[in-house]
Amino acid sequence: MQKLKQANLFRSDLIPISGKLVERYNKCLVKLGFMPTKLITFSIDGKGWSPEIAEEKKNLHYLNNGEANPHAILISPLQKGKPVYVPFHTFDREMMQYVFRTHEAKINNITRDSAICIDFDQNIDAYYEPLDVLKYNEVNINFHLIDNLDTVRKKQLELVHTFKQGNNFIDEDIHAQLLESAKKYGDLRHRDLELHELQITTNSFYTKAFGGVYVLRDFIKEIVVFEDEKWHKEAIKDTTYDVLIYHISQPELMDKLRDHIIIECDLDIEVKTERYERIKKFIFAEAIKESQHAIKDVLNDKVLNKSYLNKLPIEDRKRVMSVERYLEKLELSNQYKIADIIDLKFFEALHKPHSSLNAKHQDLIWKLLINVSAKDVLFLYWYDKEQFYKSYTTWSDSLKDWVIQEISNNI
Repeated sequence: MQKLKQANLFRSDLIPISGKLVERYNKCLVKLGFMPTKLITFSIDGKGWSPEIAEEKKNLHYLNNGEANPHAILISPLQKGKPVYVPFHTFDREMMQYVFRTHEAKINNITRDSAICIDFDQNIDAYYEPLDVLKYNEVNINFHLIDNLDTVRKKQLELVHTFKQGNNFIDEDIHAQLLESAKKYGDLRHRDLELHELQITTNSFYTKAFGGVYVLRDFIKEIVVFEDEKWHKEAIKDTTYDVLIYHISQPELMDKLRDHIIIECDLDIEVKTERYERIKKFIFAEAIKESQHAIKDVLNDKVLNKSYLNKLPIEDRKRVMSVERYLEKLELSNQYKIADIIDLKFFEALHKPHSSLNAKHQDLIWKLLINVSAKDVLFLYWYDKEQFYKSYTTWSDSLKDWVIQEISNNI
């Protein structure tokens, strides 16, 4: 990952944590029911997730109490606007933005000397069946302060009120209680520590529960797409819900998404785009088994490009040029079918969210499309960084250079 780090493409916006903040973070972990970390320094993202702690615990989603109960930790106002690197749901970033938009001033105040545990409660204690994800509707965002600081503040106010009654100002016991509380927690009387509950309503979303599930609402009919074959087979046995159920690898899925006006693909338009060239180059790179030149040079240099294209086995050459070959043949006759000439994954990769969709739906559908066919390295980086990082480790150093070039030129 060193090349990605040097290009600021690998978790470059993490916040370093050390000293007193580690203690507060551990108090949050314990309050949420987790074991504290043994690390004395680590880094966190906008949701309070730490790659170092995830590695220590050997659990990428260590801030979850089961798949149905995700949490977040706020220990610094610097978390505002920071990325959520490993979201469990596609709406996690939106929820954190909502939290800061509503409670920013109070968060700044509280995190001066305390920390906030966040519980995302969708009123589901645990998942039992894969279609339980359809129960997701409203998510309640609840806040809990470490050391119960909000409760301590109330007790301080009660003590002060008692102190002012009658002759209580000479009561040494009350004096002692006030001093003990002030020494331990500071004067909390004028601190605003009340974080009222928030609520967010979900529509279409993706969750990592059950191996990864897309829930597509607000269309002609509700569609559920599973990434895990085991849970897909389990879900199709469930007749409780009137929904369409697919596995992400089923060709019928793309047909249905086109029929429901969720995705579109006009090859005459797409073939003229930079995205098409990027996808084609990646498919070309996959086909090159041996190279005397750097893959980056082969893909960027027209002379080398033609040279290596002509060295490919005929079937690989046809696959790389399949879209252009199809469009050329179509000019002569309309008897040709896409499936007969264009490589399936190439064709799937050229689809995009339908132009009628709103921005949130478009982002979700881009993520779905990139998981159907991960041939666009830029969009893979944008919409599924975890999968991008996994794929990145399998590429040659030379291909990595070209990928970094493509991403850096587009951010």
